[in-house]
Amino acid sequence: MDAPGINGIVETAVYVDDFASAHDFYGELLGLRRVVEGERMHGYDVGPNQMLLVFRRDVCREDVESPYGMVPGHSTDGPSHFAFAISRSALIEWREYLEEKKVTLSSEVRWPQGGVSLFFHDPFGNVVELATPGLWPNYQD
Repeated sequence: MDAPGINGIVETAVYVDDFASAHDFYGELLGLRRVVEGERMHGYDVGPNQMLLVFRRDVCREDVESPYGMVPGHSTDGPSHFAFAISRSALIEWREYLEEKKVTLSSEVRWPQGGVSLFFHDPFGNVVELATPGLWPNYQD
């Protein structure tokens, strides 16, 4: 039997030590709208049907019972990585914006399939990527 199929990624998680600094970065600098705010997690609207979950590193290791069911504990040690999709036409604007905001690019990669990625770090060492179409065979214009 084949797998029934996957429709996309609903959420991606990043772990931080301080919600205020995380909101300055994800909410203010990157312009994501916070739609969930709690003790363990803040959630940011990234696009249609997509969420960035920002978890406090020190409070998510244990399972949590909720009125809706048990949420398994989770965490990560060290920096993580994820990529936001951007349009090719926004690449130069993003590069200039990050420079204006004094965000240092770690690297810029031009991929064989035509995509370009800008890499930089959040205040907690996580690697953030802004990627144009052409990064992967299934991420094209």
